[in-house]
Order: sequence, then structure tokens, then C-alpha cells
Amino acid sequence: MASYEQNKLQLYNSLTGKKEVFKTINPGSVGMYVCGPTVYSNVHLGNCRTFISFDMIYRYLRHLGYKVRYVRNITDAGHLTDDADQGEDKISKKARLEQLEPMEVVQRYTIDFHNVMNKFNSLPPSIEPTATGHIVEQIEIIKTIIDKGFAYEKDGSVYFDVIKYNKQHHYGILSGRNIDDMIANTRELEGQTEKENAQDFALWKKASPAHIMRWPSPWGDGFPGWHLECTVMSSKYLGETFDLHGGGMDLKFPHHECEIAQGQAAHGHSPVNYWMHANMLTLNGKKMSKSTGNSILPEELFSGDNDFMQKSFAPSVVRFFMMQAHYRSVLDFSNDAILAAEKGFNRLVEALKIVKTLQSGASSTVDVHAWQKRAYAAMNDDFNTPILIAELFEATKLIHAIAEGKQTITEADLSILTTTMEAFFYDVLGLQDASAAAGEAASNHLDGAMKLVIDLRATARANRDFATSDKIRDDLAAAGIQLNDGPDGTSFTVQ
Repeated sequence: MASYEQNKLQLYNSLTGKKEVFKTINPGSVGMYVCGPTVYSNVHLGNCRTFISFDMIYRYLRHLGYKVRYVRNITDAGHLTDDADQGEDKISKKARLEQLEPMEVVQRYTIDFHNVMNKFNSLPPSIEPTATGHIVEQIEIIKTIIDKGFAYEKDGSVYFDVIKYNKQHHYGILSGRNIDDMIANTRELEGQTEKENAQDFALWKKASPAHIMRWPSPWGDGFPGWHLECTVMSSKYLGETFDLHGGGMDLKFPHHECEIAQGQAAHGHSPVNYWMHANMLTLNGKKMSKSTGNSILPEELFSGDNDFMQKSFAPSVVRFFMMQAHYRSVLDFSNDAILAAEKGFNRLVEALKIVKTLQSGASSTVDVHAWQKRAYAAMNDDFNTPILIAELFEATKLIHAIAEGKQTITEADLSILTTTMEAFFYDVLGLQDASAAAGEAASNHLDGAMKLVIDLRATARANRDFATSDKIRDDLAAAGIQLNDGPDGTSFTVQ
């Protein structure tokens, strides 16, 4: 029997507002879509929390034996500065300000995003499609929505008719909003007169002469609405209805609400069975905001080059800190909180080292099976990582007690304890031994420095400056680094 059949996984479905037993469309397989970054700036820590949360979910589903197709998009067009239908494209604006091509902006910040997520030890998605790579599909689905009577064209732009859609379906089903209340709370805004209703949203926007990113369409040159890309890419790679859709809490309305409407209008049924939303990250009790200066980038946290923390922190420590809170709860980032998390993280790393040295006995005075059951129960309860971590600390107490001779454990139980600890720490929570990672980084730095020194010595020898060449060799030897000259060049070993 597969592990996912033995574990009754429950998750909180934002669509119904309650925990539900997770049942996939195809037994043993999961289709999972997560809204990715808009790549116009460095990824901030709040975004990272969302992606790390869904990386943990992805990891646990795989740990249970599911075959997961994980799709996470890159938004490289269509996301306007006010997150709706007005303003300038965020990437075009950045390109204009920095005098770059828009795709230079996209490339720079896509690389930054990947680098940061790699440092956080997040697994890459199965597929990472881009909005600009699916313009044709977006145009085609707009045609379908128009043909089905849920969209209209005005002066080169195409809008989704929310009022007409709501007569047959519930617009607001995910966010719990009522269309009548939305209408009552709407004020008329200049520049929105081409919409038939203020609640309507853009599927395609006519490009002004100054708009850099534009594509031809049946309605004229323009660009797709922000919400449309996710409907297109999720349905293309996961099907018209798929298992799981995730994203930040801030995307629930209007972005995800619009996705539901677009999918229902185009395909005639709801696009997703389970909606999941990760909550926000605050800094010192306040919302993170670049405009107020209350923000910190991941790299600033790793390097210690910031005004909020007293020291630098390894990416795995930061990830552990995030895992100490449930993904649906607000998490406040502060100096004292992450210092405490670092101490706890180091305790677990030490326990993982000690467990490998334990000697087994003829009997067990510890109930490893009960502990293992509780650990899985925590994760099966809507991915409750705080409870899982509490159980890992309970295991740490057991490990120390066994090491001190206060408890005994059989070889079979020790194997269960070790493999389960390692599976949850490394594979599910996605943590790494920060000291080992630091050692690897230091080794990489040493390699780079030694290449420079070896090149300088080679230059000295080529210039017949043997005094300098010998001094470099001798001083390195005194520092414990041995140079080895051979037919393929010079290598080094640390004594």
C-alpha cells in the first residue's frame, strides 16, 4: 500500500473555508499550480515565504509517494502597477526607468529569483512557463470566452463581463464577496468609461503608442490581462480541472477569483478542487513595505548587511524560522525571533549527528512508533509544521537520553528514529546543515583565491622571478597548503 493511502491527508480548502480530506482526480497523481513572481525587482522575503511554504507542501506530497506535476509560472508581461486594469506594466516601467529592454529586466530578476530560491533549498517546479510564451493560447481563450457571451470588446480592449457571469455563477465564491455589495461600494473612476461595469476586468488591453510590450491580436495590438495567464497555463499543463492551486493570501481577490470566473466561463466547470493560500510575513510587527523602509531582502539577511538584524543568518535557519509557523498564519520577523530559531535549528542539527553514533540494545524503553505516528499526524493535519517541529524536538530529547544511557533502543527502532528524523528534517522541511553549507561555501571561496595565487606564481615563474615563486610556495606551505606541480598544471591540497 502506498504511503499516501496510509496517511489521511487533510488540507484547508479556501474555497469551502474548512479542512477536507485530500482526494486527487487521478489516484496517486497530483496536479499543483502556484502563482509565481512578477519579475520586475528582487524577490522579497514575503514572497519567499509563500514559495517556501508550497515547496514544503510539494515535498510532503512527494514524500507520501504521490507523482506531482508542479507548475509555477513566471509573470513577464501584463501585470500593471495597480494590480488591476490601470497604470503601467511593471516590467515596462522598470525597463524605461533603467533604460533596458523589457526582456533584460525579466532575465535579471528571473535569475535573482532562481538564485534566492536555490539558496533556500527549494526544489524547482516540474514546469515553469512564462506569460509571454503563451500569448497565442491567451488570445484563443479570449475568443472562447467572447463566443460564450461572457466578454466584450471595446476600442481594442476586451473585458470580462462580471455582471453577466454572476447571473449564472457566483463571482466572489472564493473570497466570500457578494456582487451587490461590490457594486454598492464602487465609485466611478476616470478612464474606466469603456467598461460596461466597474467590476469587469481586462482579458486584453489595447496598447498605447508608448507601451513597449505589445502583440498583435484580432482586436489590435495589445497585451493580455494579468489574471488570464494563470488560467491558460494551468489548464494547458494540468487540465481544465486540476487538484490544487496555491498562492499568497493577497492573491485571493481579485486574481484567483478572476481565475475561477475565466475557467468556468471558458470550460463550463470550476477549474480547481482545492485552493490554498499562504499568509503574510511582517517585520517587527509591521507590514513589509519598501516605501516605508520596513523591508529586507533575502541577500541582506544572509550577508548581515541590514539595519534590522544583529548578525547574518544562513538560508536554512531562515527557512526553519518560517517552518516554525503554520503556513496560514501571519509570521512576524524580528531579530529576537530568528535568534531563538537559530538556537533551535542548531539543537536539531546536533541531534541528527548524535543519532548516528547511538548504540542499539536488546530492548527499547522509548516508543518510537508512537512518536513517528504523531509526526505524520502533524503533517497530515493541513501541513502543520510547528507541531512537526515540536515532535522533532521530542525526538531530540530521546536521542540525548539514549546517548546518556538513560534510555535504550533496539536496532530496528533506532533505524526508524534515524530515517524518520532525517526524512522530515531534510526531505520534507527542506532544511540543510548550515555549518556544512557554510563549509562548502568557504571551500568554493578558497578554490577561487587559490586559483588567483597559483596564476600569480605561474606568472612569476614565466618571468623567471623564482624568488617570488618560491616565497609563494613556502608561505603557503607554512599556512598548511601544499602546492603540487604536475604535467597538467599546479593543484593544491590542504594539510
